[in-house]
Amino acid sequence: MRKICEWKNALRTGALDARLLSLYGEESLEKQRRRYTGALESFASLYGEERAVAFYSVSGRSELSGNHTDHNHGCVIAASVDLDILAVAAPSDTGVIRVKSEGFDEDVVDPAAFCLPRSERFGRSDALIAGVCAGFAGEGYRVGGFDAYTTSSVPGGSGLSSSAAFEDMIGTLLNHLYNDARISYVEISKISQYAENVFFGKPCGLMDQVACAAGGIVAIDFADPKSPVVEKLDFDMTEQGYHLCIVNTGGNHADLTDDYAAVPAEMKAVASALGAAVLREADEDALIAKIPALRETVGDRAILRALHFFGENRRVALQREALRRGDLDAFLEGVLESGRSSFCYLQNVYTTKNLTEQGLSLALCLAERTLKDCRAAWRVHGGGFAGTVQAFVPRKRVAQFKDVMDAVFGKGSCMALRIRPEGAIKVF
Repeated sequence: MRKICEWKNALRTGALDARLLSLYGEESLEKQRRRYTGALESFASLYGEERAVAFYSVSGRSELSGNHTDHNHGCVIAASVDLDILAVAAPSDTGVIRVKSEGFDEDVVDPAAFCLPRSERFGRSDALIAGVCAGFAGEGYRVGGFDAYTTSSVPGGSGLSSSAAFEDMIGTLLNHLYNDARISYVEISKISQYAENVFFGKPCGLMDQVACAAGGIVAIDFADPKSPVVEKLDFDMTEQGYHLCIVNTGGNHADLTDDYAAVPAEMKAVASALGAAVLREADEDALIAKIPALRETVGDRAILRALHFFGENRRVALQREALRRGDLDAFLEGVLESGRSSFCYLQNVYTTKNLTEQGLSLALCLAERTLKDCRAAWRVHGGGFAGTVQAFVPRKRVAQFKDVMDAVFGKGSCMALRIRPEGAIKVF
């Protein structure tokens, strides 16, 4: 750790540029210098100019394949991206955690007092902090007080997992400040999921947390969710001449908890009818044979979502192999197939609560019209229902694609991202 004045001087003189370049790229170097300096100044104004602090970063994530499969013990391919939550933090001897996130009220959490879930705090960031602390304590890890200022370039409600990145950030701070950085990113991810499920009140799988924390492109097999198998895939989309474009259509995830919860619930209802706990343990042929009876018990949508699961798991395996051998065409074809399945069978492109708002449907239509004459692919991004779509766009077509999307959804709605090689880290 260094004093704030020492960090500011290092940023001003360019002593930290090489590290910033490795995380964010040359085009945003000056922006990141200003961002890091601003975070130091904000921390100083809140918690003291003379504190010794360190920088921490957790990336956002993009799910590349395996839409809504992790919660039924399926397989996914995901990647860390170069949007992140940045924190300036220092330990304190009060036992209390204080986190001021840019644009939000300060969260003040006493882990000793807020050690059990409280339904009245569901959906609030202080519950995530308390949940991560409870998870650490439950696993026998150390918990202590700290002060932190965070600023995020991960848009909320965008499908880039701002909540998972925040949970991973709290776990990363506790890991480095009190546990000698010895806890693996997989363990931190599992604790983060626990916090979101139990303290935040939102059902979710483990994919978001792992993908934010891991770095690079990873294939994750959740057959045993307590010990997911994570494989790093050595494939550089930027070297192939492609950008991962994320289009934020402006939809908000705030009132969609029921929509998200229904997906795993319906899949598990089908699994139960087939004598299994989750679809990974069920037999697809048995599902096909029982469709007439299942229509009466679980309904057509649940059957379609189960069929999506089986098809998507096969696609993930094929796309993983395609990335291993460097076959971009096969990977992109899988992206398009995944998008079609998500729209038609998973049905997570718009919510039935508001049928007139279909920003994702419109963005997918525009992507197809704009990119159909080139080697590209597009699909719903993340959990769906609102938020974002993703597209793999050749570098020479990015400007045109951005113009089309920004004209409809607002300037800056289309973000051309890099896949980041590091996930949850102490930066320097």
